[in-house]
Amino acid sequence: MRVAAQRALGASLEIELIGDQASARGGIEDRCRAREADGTLNPKYTFGRFVIGDGNRLAHAAALAIAEQPAQVYNPLFIYGHPGLGKTHLLQAIGSYVGAHGLGLTVRYAPVETFVSGFIQAVRQSRGAAFKSAFRDTDVLLIDDVQFLAGKEKTREEFFHTFNALYENGRQLVIASDRPPHELGELEPRLIERFGCGLVAALDPPNMAARMTILRKRARDGRCDEICDSALQEIAHRVTTNVRALEGALTRVLAYASLHDRAPTPELASELLLTLYPERATAPPTIAEIQAETARAFGVDRTSLLSHSRSALPSRARHVAIYLSRELTKESLPSIGKLFGGRNHSTIIHAHRRVRTGLEQGGPDANTVESLRRSLSSNAR
Repeated sequence: MRVAAQRALGASLEIELIGDQASARGGIEDRCRAREADGTLNPKYTFGRFVIGDGNRLAHAAALAIAEQPAQVYNPLFIYGHPGLGKTHLLQAIGSYVGAHGLGLTVRYAPVETFVSGFIQAVRQSRGAAFKSAFRDTDVLLIDDVQFLAGKEKTREEFFHTFNALYENGRQLVIASDRPPHELGELEPRLIERFGCGLVAALDPPNMAARMTILRKRARDGRCDEICDSALQEIAHRVTTNVRALEGALTRVLAYASLHDRAPTPELASELLLTLYPERATAPPTIAEIQAETARAFGVDRTSLLSHSRSALPSRARHVAIYLSRELTKESLPSIGKLFGGRNHSTIIHAHRRVRTGLEQGGPDANTVESLRRSLSSNAR
């Protein structure tokens, strides 16, 4: 009833049900309150506008699960990745979803700088209690760019106690950073430990297929039907770092074409983006490099990884190495199988599928796989 009434009236409201039965019980009331999400949420940052790819599948699935069941699945959720990959988008998508479907749960989204400035102002104006209430009385707290807590000792102390208060009271916490918890060395260990006690999910740069999907979707949303797929492919080929840069490049090409009355052709895209995004002579990692890095990450030797041993640890390492070989190289299935001890292509497919399913479900090797992917991609020659 509360949800239906809120949708019909389009506002926050309180419903009081009073009937004969309630009167007979001495006026027992059934009160339902619908609360709006924090007004700082960008309406464009929704799950529907988020493009899913291999590099963000785990983070997206975890964020959606939390939005549907706050504090029931992954708590806290820690999302990390370089700027422009969708951290803020996912945090605000959670907030918008809970605000629309959370049956009255309160949501607060805040970049950590907002937390810092708010705390400093509260101390100066002797409004500490009001500040604490603003953050600790919320059901879902979404904190962005937590790495900027570094160097702010008193604020870190307050954030630590806010985190504990929410966590111990069964409230949902979602935190975003440009680095994983173990790389936030500027923060004290007790805070880093709490960041890593739930699910840690990485956001990696989108691959070519994901970049094309993003560009097509943004062009469609902007009703830019005049740009052809080959022009989008030129943009996707040149801009590989993050989603924000990709969208900016599309805007640049479309704006220039419109202002100069030119068609947004692949040649125009290449001309405009050549200076900003020159061709890079890089090569993907070799399978030997993938095998060596994976063996090191799992603490096994390369001989065990390539063997036919079915022991748990070598098998896990082998499956992950096979998965990364398919994801990061252009080698065929038979070639990969040959380099993994002469295994047939069906074995390679099975190993890849098994790891992919584990990543989608937030399995125990998810963090290791994402860390290896980032390391191998950044070391590409």
